[in-house]
Amino acid sequence: MISASPLDARAPAGPALAFAIDRGLGRAIEWLAAALVLVEIGVLFSGVVARYVFHSPLVLSDELASILFLWLSMLGAVVALRRGEHMRMTALVNGRSPQTRALLETFAIAASVAFLALVLAPAFDYAAEERFIVTPALEISNGWRAAAIPLGMALMLVTALLRLPRVATPGRIVVALAGTAAIVAAFWLLAPLFGTLGKWNLVVFFVGVVAVTVFSGVPIAFSFALATFGYLALTTSTPLPVIVGRLDEGMSHLILLAVPLFIFLGSLIEMTGMARAMIQFLAGLLGHVRGGLSYVLIGAMYLVSGISGSKIADMAAIAPVLFPEMQKRGAKPGDLVALLAATGAQTETIPPSIVLITIGSVTGISIAALFTGGLLPAVVLGLALCSVVWWRYRGEDLSGVQRFRAGEIARFALVALPAIALPFVIRAAVVEGVATATEVSTIGIVYAALVGLLVYRRFEWSRLLPMLVETASLSGAIIFIVGCATAMAWGLTQSGFSQDLAALMKTIPGGAYGFLAVSIVAFVVLGSVLEGIPAIVLFGPLLFPIARAVGVHEVHYAMVVIFAMGIGLFAPPFGVGYYGACAISRVDPSEGMRPIVGYVIALLVGLVLVAAVPWFSIGFLKV
Repeated sequence: MISASPLDARAPAGPALAFAIDRGLGRAIEWLAAALVLVEIGVLFSGVVARYVFHSPLVLSDELASILFLWLSMLGAVVALRRGEHMRMTALVNGRSPQTRALLETFAIAASVAFLALVLAPAFDYAAEERFIVTPALEISNGWRAAAIPLGMALMLVTALLRLPRVATPGRIVVALAGTAAIVAAFWLLAPLFGTLGKWNLVVFFVGVVAVTVFSGVPIAFSFALATFGYLALTTSTPLPVIVGRLDEGMSHLILLAVPLFIFLGSLIEMTGMARAMIQFLAGLLGHVRGGLSYVLIGAMYLVSGISGSKIADMAAIAPVLFPEMQKRGAKPGDLVALLAATGAQTETIPPSIVLITIGSVTGISIAALFTGGLLPAVVLGLALCSVVWWRYRGEDLSGVQRFRAGEIARFALVALPAIALPFVIRAAVVEGVATATEVSTIGIVYAALVGLLVYRRFEWSRLLPMLVETASLSGAIIFIVGCATAMAWGLTQSGFSQDLAALMKTIPGGAYGFLAVSIVAFVVLGSVLEGIPAIVLFGPLLFPIARAVGVHEVHYAMVVIFAMGIGLFAPPFGVGYYGACAISRVDPSEGMRPIVGYVIALLVGLVLVAAVPWFSIGFLKV
């Protein structure tokens, strides 16, 4: 997951009191969120041990983990808001003058404040209604779980207000808050007019409001939430607590419990040196061939990708290890960053990808089937990238390159074996039905910790708290946007839009292949604007039933749309993933613009092959 140029959480401080309160409150929330990550791991791993070791399942563990997960998600969203790590589209904002950009940054916070203030009362009403429901295993009021939503919203509201003095001058704060309040008031006064527009309201709210807020730099989750709240509150008679209920529903899929666990596992793999061991082995094996280190980069991203939940984390684990040696061999920085961004798109379907888990949660597709289906299509796109590497480096001078002997390569392989085995064990366990994605993630965490402590003798305890906080923040940002996009998709469904869209898509000429072609174009665009997870949550429930109706296998369709979104995400000028790769590589974005063209063309060719040959995606599925 890429965070698009977050607001700077370390901007110059405003009033000293606000700064002190923000620092104290922020630190307390971070510690609590970090503790919840640890407790969540402990509860779930206890359930795994009880089930597989003592053959006596802990009925309470899953329910307790579900309750804690909602609290973790909401507190993580608070941390992400304070740190400016909610996903945003900033390509247009960054191109404005400094004064305009500063005002838009302040407006982004003010818009978030507006939503949180509007939804706070319905959130408390929703939690109050939930207190009458008793959980089946723990036999406690469901209000204990649901209370996470209003309290999380309240903390986000306070956090957003405290951020304003730190990132903007008093004048800009007044202008942004007054302007936002005026816009909200204007929409409220126009409610009678909206009542006469019928389905044109979909254009006003889900096209107009979303487009204006997203391109103004408002976090995507809050853009979705504002549009949904406005549409349902001003054009329908839907009780406002229902909106909160849909948000809760989106954030409470049990499959999503795996998200924070895999994010933390990815951090452990980097911190314990497991990623470095894998790269060293691949470099020893292929480093002496022309373009060898580029092949290593592609292979390393294939092995590491998908576990951390963040492409930035994947890139950060690989680029610093490979790039210095690649530059010594004469590789240009622009070509390096172009290939790094391209591998980000190529490996979007590598399990246990968070995008795959999200698709499973919102569409009901088997996670095991998605994990199986994602491996070979990534190989197809990887081979397409390798063909470009071969062409570009066919004349590389290897006279000064060290060639390792077989014994040295074997030693590298032995050292890397515990690291290389982990991704394959995780994927095999889920695919073969040995354990769920959530269960295997806890096993992976314990395995990575033990390997780091006992095998690689590298475990930086000082990094543990920052890693836990980062896990909570990224998880909160992901899960909160899933919740907001779920509410928005529900609003679109209630409006009849899904039926109209289904009817329109079924009229596309060319049958299944025509539908796939249109989907590719649509999701490349969506990927560059919304990124993968929000686009999937928003359009997955609408388009996957249509895919089935026109004869496209759901796993095949999942691979096609994921790759299409990945190409949009990592292709300049709008793909924020490309700029993330540039930031990791410390390369000026302009240097990679020309080199990435060839890689993007290769990715598109690979995508067309995957779309045209369903066997790549479904050939190994168990019937």
